[in-house]
Amino acid sequence: MKKLIALVLSPLPLLYFSLESELDKPLHLHPDKPASKVETNMVASAGELNTDFSGFRSPDSDKDAKSRRKQLVHFATQLIGSPYIYAGTTPNGFDCSGFTTYVYENFGIDVGRSSAMQSGDGIEIDRSEARRGDLLIFTGTNLQVREPGHVGIVISSPGEDTIKFVHSSSNGGVKISSVEGTRYNDRLLQVRRVF
Repeated sequence: MKKLIALVLSPLPLLYFSLESELDKPLHLHPDKPASKVETNMVASAGELNTDFSGFRSPDSDKDAKSRRKQLVHFATQLIGSPYIYAGTTPNGFDCSGFTTYVYENFGIDVGRSSAMQSGDGIEIDRSEARRGDLLIFTGTNLQVREPGHVGIVISSPGEDTIKFVHSSSNGGVKISSVEGTRYNDRLLQVRRVF
């Protein structure tokens, strides 16, 4: 009874450590028999449970993120036709990373200023999971140099035949391009989720 009262009155962290220490003790459902293999495995797997819920999203937050992605893509595509200017960061002229920085910052998302810096932003995801608003990292025009040299923002959704993206290219300014079936397919290094 004292243990029960202590557990009820103890703060949660203390309760967690008390319960965690119990995992190291042998489990005997039948005191007159040694623990079975199933009982032993139950204890072993209980010690491996992941209680990190930091990546959990409620359905409402997923709905909000989808809406935000749609708005971001709409905003980015409104800039189509802006000219390419080396080191440009405004609608009067963008380089590739100046364009992505400008778009993301308008939605409160901080990314690095260069393609190399942006290659470390967010988390890397598989290209098959690329969705609107994700950041694409490409090599520069020299395919032999496998380092970040160009960036763009995904405007297509998973399941489409090709990844379409908007970017500022030295050949035409802000425009839409496809990955598959173009040189961009060979140049693609990473897909990054930055929000």
